[in-house]
Amino acid sequence: MDAQGRGRAEDIDPADQWVLNPDTGDYELRLPPSAPQSPVPRPRRATPAPAPEVPAPRRRRATPEEPPPPGRRDRRRPAKKKSRGKKILLWTGGTMAFVVLAVGAAGYLYLQHLNDNIESLPDDGASTGGFQKDQAINILLIGTDKRTGSGNDGYGDKGSAGHADTTLLLHVSKDRSNATALSIPRDLIVDVPDCPTTQEDGSTKVIPGSTGVRFNTSLGQSGRTPSCTMRTVTELTGVTPDNFMVADFNAVKTLSSAVGGVEVCLAKDIDDPDSHLNLPAGKHTVEGEEALAFVRTRHSVGFGGDLSRIELQQQFLSSLMRKLKSNDTLTSPTKMVKLAEAGTDALTVDAKLKSIGKLKDLGLELGKLDTKNLTFATVPVKDNPAEKTPVTVVLKDGPAQQVFDMVKNDVSFTEVKKKEKEKKDKEDAAVAARLEGEKSEPSEVRVRVLNGGASSGSAGRELTYLQNEAGVTKSENAGNAPADIAKTTLEYAPDQADQARALAEILGLSGAAMKPGESVTNSQGLPTMTLTLGKDFKGAGVKLDATSAKAPEDLQKSTADKVECAK
Repeated sequence: MDAQGRGRAEDIDPADQWVLNPDTGDYELRLPPSAPQSPVPRPRRATPAPAPEVPAPRRRRATPEEPPPPGRRDRRRPAKKKSRGKKILLWTGGTMAFVVLAVGAAGYLYLQHLNDNIESLPDDGASTGGFQKDQAINILLIGTDKRTGSGNDGYGDKGSAGHADTTLLLHVSKDRSNATALSIPRDLIVDVPDCPTTQEDGSTKVIPGSTGVRFNTSLGQSGRTPSCTMRTVTELTGVTPDNFMVADFNAVKTLSSAVGGVEVCLAKDIDDPDSHLNLPAGKHTVEGEEALAFVRTRHSVGFGGDLSRIELQQQFLSSLMRKLKSNDTLTSPTKMVKLAEAGTDALTVDAKLKSIGKLKDLGLELGKLDTKNLTFATVPVKDNPAEKTPVTVVLKDGPAQQVFDMVKNDVSFTEVKKKEKEKKDKEDAAVAARLEGEKSEPSEVRVRVLNGGASSGSAGRELTYLQNEAGVTKSENAGNAPADIAKTTLEYAPDQADQARALAEILGLSGAAMKPGESVTNSQGLPTMTLTLGKDFKGAGVKLDATSAKAPEDLQKSTADKVECAK
């Protein structure tokens, strides 16, 4: 195609180029006359041209928009259904973006245009190397507070380098039956590890890590790139992301407008001059600037902090997911093209995702998910005890490690796999009965903790969890066991069975891990049980059998199929 032809193609709205091909049931890109294509040949006009022969070629040149005869349409329906898997899928929200793109049938020039829209950064070896179709998927989604583009002067920190203002770890199960979007609070105190970073000249510079800092400084601070945020997430959760996606304020504005607005709900009137949100209670459809104001507000909802804003962003994402999977969006070529334009222009991805083909493959994998099994959750945290007036938060060690372990072990937060029952069926009646019966209150449980093969310091950390988080105050550290063991065990006397069952429930112990035997004497001279941490011990407060674990009772979570009004 010559330069002049390219110029004419760019003057045409891409949305106007998508037409229905009645022979295939697919929407296809109709390029302008100057672009390479295979139009129906125009019949040459004869000289003289008999008048009766003129209408025939005109009928043969009917535009593809004309529906075929009823009989032909019926015969083509199966092909039309098959094409639905090729639709564009786009997820986005908050100050970050769930932007995953799938383009099935399109012209080469338009695909190249979308490819040119995508910006990328190196992952610097911090990822797994990219998602795999036959494995669980972990995508790190980052929204920055960097002011870019017009109309954003009123948002974020002036002159910000672009910190990790909103971060979600999206985990999609291996069988694609469920997914978890885990929000990581920006004010969470973490350790940021050393970060090897590729410079513009191709050299590598190691940015020194920091101890005891806000999570949001893992990006932007000291020149840190998204690969540094990746490393921080791995250090924090034990989960290594496959890929990352980054978006700024413009993403939520352009993408919410591309879908024709997102429905949100407020339980009370909100007038927040800081975020510019002014809406009465009830349901509203927001887009553009108003959508950004909604996901940025925090002072007028909940406790007025970042955790309250996370709930708003999760509501927005849930609603957007429902809108994107609706027929109103999937059957509209105009909306699809707008989403493709907005999505590819709004994102910065890691270099392994910098192609429409890769984004298409990821989109098709995510498209298999039912929104009712997509859980939005927040990492369990508490106020930082080191601050007189807390402005930062720290992990709730036990519940947080439990959540991280569920993600690592691919356990759903909506439909927990019932492997515990399968194990009980294999145990004999006596072993299974160890878990049956009354349970003592945690405050009545007496136990000493030994390290029998777990990592150094595990007994002390587990003791801290038992006393401060689980309410087992009558517990003590008894040092190292005489020998290492593979599996954690709990030994108790027959009259301590109610205490043993209570502790087994707290720790996630199976009946096989409970060992009826003899009690010992604690430092106060009272009979006590013995908990020996084996090599299977995963961390303080983490359930020993993660596949049978349930989400912590106080975990902040919701599912994408429900509307929840912000309070």
